[in-house]
This record gives sequence, C-alpha cells and structure tokens, in this order.
Amino acid sequence: MILYALTIFTSAFLLFLVQPIMAKQVLPWFGGSAAVWTVCMVFFQFLLLFGYAYSDFTTRKMTPRNQLILHAVLLTLSLISLPIIPDATWKPAGDEDPTWRILGLLTFTIGLPYFLLSTTGPLVQAWFARAHSSGTVYRLFALSNFASLLALISYPFAVEPWVTTRVQSFGWSAGYVVFVVVCICAGVYSLRAHTAAQSEATTQKVDDSPPPTWAHYGMWLLLSAMGSFMLLAVTNHITHDVASVPFLWLLPLTIYLITFILCFEGRGWYKRIYFIGPLIVVVCALAWFMHEEGGIMDFKVAVPLFSVGLFVMCMFFHGELAAMKPAPRYLTTFFLMVSLGGALGGVVVGFIAPKFFNTYYEFGIGLVFTLLLAAWLALSNVAHSQLARLVPMVLLMATGFTGFHVYHYIHALSNDARLMSRNFYGTLRVKDTGPDTSETAMRRLMHGVIMHGEQYLHKDKRGRITTYYTESSGVGLAVKYFQASGATRVGVVGLGTGTIAGYGRNGDVTRFYEINPQVIEIARRDFNYISDSIERKGQVDTVLGDARLTMEREAPQQYDVLAIDAFSSDAIPVHLITKEAMAIYLKHIKPDTGVVAFHVTNRFLKLAPVVEQIAKTYDLQVALVSDDDTGGDASRTDWVLVTRNKKLLADKKIKENTSEISPIPRLRLWTDDFNNLVQILK
Repeated sequence: MILYALTIFTSAFLLFLVQPIMAKQVLPWFGGSAAVWTVCMVFFQFLLLFGYAYSDFTTRKMTPRNQLILHAVLLTLSLISLPIIPDATWKPAGDEDPTWRILGLLTFTIGLPYFLLSTTGPLVQAWFARAHSSGTVYRLFALSNFASLLALISYPFAVEPWVTTRVQSFGWSAGYVVFVVVCICAGVYSLRAHTAAQSEATTQKVDDSPPPTWAHYGMWLLLSAMGSFMLLAVTNHITHDVASVPFLWLLPLTIYLITFILCFEGRGWYKRIYFIGPLIVVVCALAWFMHEEGGIMDFKVAVPLFSVGLFVMCMFFHGELAAMKPAPRYLTTFFLMVSLGGALGGVVVGFIAPKFFNTYYEFGIGLVFTLLLAAWLALSNVAHSQLARLVPMVLLMATGFTGFHVYHYIHALSNDARLMSRNFYGTLRVKDTGPDTSETAMRRLMHGVIMHGEQYLHKDKRGRITTYYTESSGVGLAVKYFQASGATRVGVVGLGTGTIAGYGRNGDVTRFYEINPQVIEIARRDFNYISDSIERKGQVDTVLGDARLTMEREAPQQYDVLAIDAFSSDAIPVHLITKEAMAIYLKHIKPDTGVVAFHVTNRFLKLAPVVEQIAKTYDLQVALVSDDDTGGDASRTDWVLVTRNKKLLADKKIKENTSEISPIPRLRLWTDDFNNLVQILK
C-alpha cells in the first residue's frame, strides 16, 4: 500500500506543480492575460483525458505483463523531454492566434511527461485493485487530489518566493526522474502481487457487480463537466469582474480539489439532504448579487461569496459523482468518463464561449444549469415522504429566481453598451454616459472592472486629456517637459483609448504598442485622440504584438518618453517590469535625457519599490509622481519616472508632486527568472 500511495502522491504532486511552473514561463510571451491560464488548464485537462483513456485501454485489452513493459518503455522515453524549459522559438510574432501557439509549446515542452503522469492515478489504482480486491481503492483517488492540492498551495508560498523559474524547472525534472523509478517499481511489485493473488483466486469472492449502463456514463460525464465548467467560469468571473489578482487563478482550483478529496475520501462527507439547502441559497445569492451589483462587487465580499459558492456547487457535483462510482474493476472507465467530462467543461469555457459570447455569460448560465441538474436528480430519486417531494419544487422555483436575475444581469450589461466584444485577451465594453450634445457626457472603454480611458463626447471638449494621463499626472508632466523644447517622440506600451496621442502636435511622434487587435480597432473607430492628433500633423503609429517582444526586434527608437502602461484589467504583466525588460526600454530612449514612465497605480500591488530597485541596478534616478486630484477629468494615479535626466526630475512641477517610495523589507530584484507577488501585496 505504501508503494502504491507513494507513486500516486508523487505523480499528482508533480502533475499540479508543473502547471504554475509552465504557466509562469509562458505568460510573459503572451501578454500576461488570464486567458493564458485558461488555455493551459484546457491543455492539461485534455492530456489528463488521454492519460485516462490510455489507462482504461491498456487495463482492459493488455495482459498485466505487456502493460507494464509498454509503460516502462514510455516512462524511459519521456526522460528525453527533460528539463522542461520552453524553446524561445515559440515566442509569438504578434499576428497569430495565441491559443494554438500555447498548445503547441506545451505539447513539445511537457507533453509526454505530463501524459504519463496523468495515467498514474487510474493505472496504479487498477494495479492495486487487481492485486488487493478487498482494498479501499478509491481512497487512493482522494490521496492524489490531496497531493495536487498540496502542490498548488505550496507553489506561491514555498516555491515561487525563494526559487528562480529556471531552478524550479530543473528541480521538477529531478523529481520526475524519481517518479519514473518509483512508478516502475510499483508496476513490478503489482505484477508479482497479481500473480500471487491469482494463485489464491479460489478463496476470494468474485466481483459480480453489474457493469455501468449508458445512463451511468451520461451522469458521470455531466457531473464532471459541470464541475470543470463552473471552476473556469468562476475563475474568469472573479479575475475579470472582481479583481485581477494572480493568486485568484489558484484559489478556485484549490477549492475544486478540496471537494474531490472530501467526496472520494470514503467517510461520507457529502450527503444530498444536507447540501441541497446551501446549494439553493448560494446559487440564488450569486445570481442576485450579479444582477443588483452589475457583476462588480467589493473584493472583501465577492471573494468569500464566490469561494463558498464554488465549494458548495462542486461538493454537489463531486458528491453525486462519488455516490455513483462503480465497483473497482470498472474504475478506469469511470475515471475516463470523469476526465472526458472535465475536458468538455474546459473546452466550452476556454474555446467555445469566447467565439460565441461577447462577454462572460457562462457563469450565469452555469448557475441556472446547476439548479436544473439538482432538480432533475431530486425528481429521479423522490422519496415517499411529503417533505422530500417538495425539494424538486423548491429547486425549480429557485431556478426561476436565478434565471430571472441572470437574464437581467445580461440585459443590463448590453443595454448601456455601445459595443461589447470578447477575444483571447478578455472582454471590452464601450459605453456612453449621455448624448453627444451634453457637455458632461463621456465615452468609456472598460476592460473587466477597470476603465482604460475615457473621452468627452461634446465637440468642444473632446480634445481634453482625461483619466490617468492629464497634465498633472507623471506621464503628462514628462511629456509637457519635453514639448517645451520642441518636437517630441513618445512611445506607449498599451493603447487603451489612445489618450496620450492627445498631446501630439505638428512634428510629434506617438507610437503605441498593443497586443489586442480589438483595442486598436476601438481606439481608432470609437475615440478621437488618434485622429485628432493626425489632423494636427502629428504622427501616430500602432504596432500589433507584445510590446517587449516587438521592442527586442526593432531598432532603437530614440524616445523622449516611453510610457509603460499595459494592464490586463488591473494587473500589469510581470514580464514588463523586470531587470531584462528595463534593458530593452533603455535601448529605445535617448541615453542621457529620455525617461521611462511606469504606470504603477494598483489596488492590490505595491509596484513602485520594484521599479526603484530595478532602476538602481542601472544607476538610474527615480521619482514617484502621485496625482491625487480626482476631480473633473483626472483619476488618481501613481507614475514612477526612471531617467538619467536630473534636470527633468528637478523641474518644479515634477518635484512638487514627487513622493517618497516606501521600501519593502528583503525585496529581491525582479528578473525574468524571479519575481514574488506575495511580497508586494498591499
């Protein structure tokens, strides 16, 4: 039992530890979007499906000896893939579909090792059940989920803050070699134990349990798919509409795994009679809050509510799934269907929804379908008591309540929107606050809960610079400083509405780097900052693709000001704020006078000390320019100016608005190989 448990624990730990390790290496190449994590999740779910299919096929169709030989050969061959460091040739050029490039990169970097790790759970459980028919085989499944949970929790707190990404990859690769040895040993032992068990077959009870029916297959598939669907739907919703904090990508997956552990551990943690009531309450509460708050809730309210909601829903899905588990001799087929359902749920959220929905509708749809599924199960198992017969009726009433609020939430989103669109990089909304003739009416670009720029609609006021880029902001002060001396070259990482182009005059050059093609289209069509600058004889260029990768390839641009203003909702992509990134920026600004302006306004992260530490490694001067005047056109902003130009930092207006940067104890230098988000949380 110890050898089987060690094999399953090691494989599951490595299986889930590799997910954040690979995602962290891939994220910088594809814009740092939460969608990268979703695509990675779908990839991992599909390889898990293929691994379970392999386990099911080889267990049913091959002799134990041949199965072991095949598996040992594949395990040995997989060592060729080590270490798991992605090749730089997979970096995108900027005009391709990121989804397929990410999938290709993951396949060639981690494909075979991950596939073999994914086979281990059902395969080793089948080995155990074959040799020890009286054992509690499904507890091994709970153990694998515990190991997965441990890997996820340990990464942000015990691995990422202390170990560089490269060392993480080598460490994981070493752990995989250990797993290969342990797995082969477990296979050899199971073969011997199976042979011994066969010789005593006459004294053992024959398992004559009936085989699963198509109805069983359908329910296994549906319940597992709904668990995966709601996992990704909740992840998208809270990271897009509540707070774009990277740790929130791991929280829902942690809850998801905890419910698997509790439901399959074997002690009966799930009982339908105790969970139907909480299920109705949390689903209705989530639907009500979506409608009443427009999907945008206070962080301290939303995260606990969504966490509890996901926990109760996944306990329902996985508890019902555990209640339907078959006899051990059918377990590989059971796990295959569970894995297939998980993959299907991931495909719907990760691939189908972005193609057919213009925002994140799937969360609300999932709430309605959860209650419909609960009502169906309650109807199919109605007891004779009067009270039990009321349960389906209550569930159907709750479904109506939920559907009503979800419908009105969707209607409210689209009702005040001039435009709604969705692609790999998230959802965008353009909305007007009044008619064109009103002097106070504004047009705004929203990405999740964050406004990425706004412009007055009235023709006499539309040229005003607004929000984070006003003349009192750090970037505004820097641009005006250089414009006082003549024509100015400005580079901007992140387009938004193109507000900074509003500074452009005759002879000025403004060059935007933008990864999302829809943003470029919206900025040129629905806002006037770019077109008005061109009318004033200013030059405005937009470059499609990841800014850092683009600047790596192009010749020095000799910018007076280079503004780093790229955000995925409220989170700045980490790869744009490292020592190596700074070297690229310095290549493109004028050596002695140019300035790099970092937009570090953030509700959750203290980014200014990170920028200051990077600047010090290049002997650069820094100034944190804070603009607290939120009246009128301005938004509260923090910009860190990095430069060798002491005259600029001594400018009266800049000096008056410069604040001290509060140090973070024991903060390590951020590089492409190391960063620690835990340490800079507010």
